[in-house]
Amino acid sequence: QVQLVESGGGSVQPGGSLRLSCAASRSILNFNAMIWYRQPPGAQREYVARIHSGGSTNYADAVKGRFTISRGDTKNLGYLQMNNLRPEDTAVYYCNVIAEYSNLWGQGTQVTVSS
Repeated sequence: QVQLVESGGGSVQPGGSLRLSCAASRSILNFNAMIWYRQPPGAQREYVARIHSGGSTNYADAVKGRFTISRGDTKNLGYLQMNNLRPEDTAVYYCNVIAEYSNLWGQGTQVTVSS
């Protein structure tokens, strides 16, 4: 079973930046899409951004213009560059990868934005 691991979370001040990574325990072929979600404290999981195999991207309104999703390779699958972070971006961030026969989730990485 392939496992996903998110990394790059941490604590930053408002206005700061973080780059989240999503990596697989072994190469994933037939990649269809990578989607980032987040779950703020005491709230439900929410959509953040996605990228398709062809390179098209989509963002939630709350992060548009501040976050950038990008692809990597078959093992370091992709990234979420987060700039101009706000306290309301505080959440556990999850990577979801959809491949031809797989729908994979990582365990999440904590992002805390606070002064």
